[in-house]
Amino acid sequence: MRQVQVTRFGGPEVLMASEGPDPVPRPGQAVVSIFAVHVLFIETQIRRGWGQEYFSVQPPYVPGDGVAGHVILVGSGVDPGWIGRRVAARTRERGGYADRAIVSVEDLIWVPDGLDLREAAALLHDGPTALALFGNARIEPQERVLVLGAAGGLGLLLVQLAHAAGARVIGAARGRRKLELVREVGADVAVDYSEPDWAEQVRKATGGAGLDVVFDGAGGAVGEAAFGLTAPGARFSAHGAPSGGFTDIDAQAAQRLGVTVRGIEQVQFLPAESKRLAERALAEAAAGRLRPVIGQTFPLEHAAEAHAAMEARSVIGTTLLLPSGASPSMRPQ
Repeated sequence: MRQVQVTRFGGPEVLMASEGPDPVPRPGQAVVSIFAVHVLFIETQIRRGWGQEYFSVQPPYVPGDGVAGHVILVGSGVDPGWIGRRVAARTRERGGYADRAIVSVEDLIWVPDGLDLREAAALLHDGPTALALFGNARIEPQERVLVLGAAGGLGLLLVQLAHAAGARVIGAARGRRKLELVREVGADVAVDYSEPDWAEQVRKATGGAGLDVVFDGAGGAVGEAAFGLTAPGARFSAHGAPSGGFTDIDAQAAQRLGVTVRGIEQVQFLPAESKRLAERALAEAAAGRLRPVIGQTFPLEHAAEAHAAMEARSVIGTTLLLPSGASPSMRPQ
């Protein structure tokens, strides 16, 4: 089996391709031949050693836990009818940066006909997260909604959901190419938050009334500036930390304004809930109501390049790794 390991904490260069033993399923497990695996920004942070208070992983380890492919082996007690089926799944304990992975049969999700396996992989993390954040925000038509990090995989889904709910959507990202994409998927206004007056641009886009909802996928100073734009009674979701930290919000200021603040706890799902939301996301995508944007793919062996591109903020949408053994026949016909 071909795999990519983090050999030690450090930069992208610590991601090394190697050969590992072919996985053998235990009772209740299946082996998935991987067609695509989702690369998350947080995986680049963990690889550097960030978040040890949250993540107990130590090198060497194989990152990645969101894969799509087809079942090739099952353990005892598993219906052999799974063999050959197109599936998506979370591996729970990493191991996704490989051409095969062990998955609990309870975590297998049938990929609907008409949905590409790449799209299924792209939705495994961002789909449940977007649906949960959107549901908690309780967006009403004509409300003013800001999405920070709007050109990422999650941000683009949130823009689509808010637009479909009838909100006035403001997407904040970095660079012209990203802003064009944000508008394409439904944002009424796109703002570049690398510009010094970006917050004032957002304020003007609300007509001076402030924001009713903020999806903070950025964290740090950007998130703090966005909090300063909220209207009384707003809902603020501080779920992102690509800057290295979640937005630090003054609890007294939030209480004074009547702003409801939620954090990363919103998307810390139990496995059954994660699966239910993922199934819903895949169904929405198959029906054409949700569109994951896959901005770039890399061969499995080029995982270091994928991480470097993400850290350089040069990617858009979702980033996937494609194991070399993936066959076009695994795509829906």
